[in-house]
Amino acid sequence: MRARWLRPTSANPHKAAVIAIHDIFGYTDDIERIAQRLADNGYPVLVPDLYDLPGSKALCVVKTLKAHETGKGQAFEQLEACRHWLLAQDEEPVEQIGVMGFCMGGRFAVLYASQAPVQVVAPFYGGIPKKAEKLKGICPAVGGWGRQDLIYGDHGERLANHLDKLGVPHDVKTYEDIGHSYMNDHQTFTFKKLGPLPPLRSKFDAGASEDSWRRVLVFFEKVFSGEIQAGE
Repeated sequence: MRARWLRPTSANPHKAAVIAIHDIFGYTDDIERIAQRLADNGYPVLVPDLYDLPGSKALCVVKTLKAHETGKGQAFEQLEACRHWLLAQDEEPVEQIGVMGFCMGGRFAVLYASQAPVQVVAPFYGGIPKKAEKLKGICPAVGGWGRQDLIYGDHGERLANHLDKLGVPHDVKTYEDIGHSYMNDHQTFTFKKLGPLPPLRSKFDAGASEDSWRRVLVFFEKVFSGEIQAGE
């Protein structure tokens, strides 16, 4: 599996790294931009290409999307390989791991964080299971959704309710006047011209994006420093 490894100029003092999970468009310049921002804030970042599987590209995408729906499969093995690699590599000191994901990657992040011993998860506008029990074992979470997204717009509130039920600390916000993919800024015709159309209404929003980045970085710092712990 291909993965991009970004190292910060000055690493955070908490020996914490982040796995950044791409959206349905796969590994793009946009997920690299997002990963670079994490690195600029002191986090070593590993960005896996979940579509990098044996076989044709189309088959790889199908396998990944199946795992996305079922919550099991090779994509989760890929994410677990990333976690093990981060803990084993000797270029950066890593003892804690966060997961951040967008759209498809947001759902992967939530499901993986319910299965693996990671410290914090940051999902954005991904699909959330209907039952809280599916997320039993999840770590503290920070994320965001856009209300104008007609498919996933209420999933942020669903996640917040699940986390309340499970007693897990969280900062999950739903932005009223925006849609899907508001943190992604893909420079493609498809995203810019067709994305804003219903039902997803996908469009980059600088204001909501910056507010989300602020919340993520504050929440990450609180978790990795021990100020927020699971079960609080």
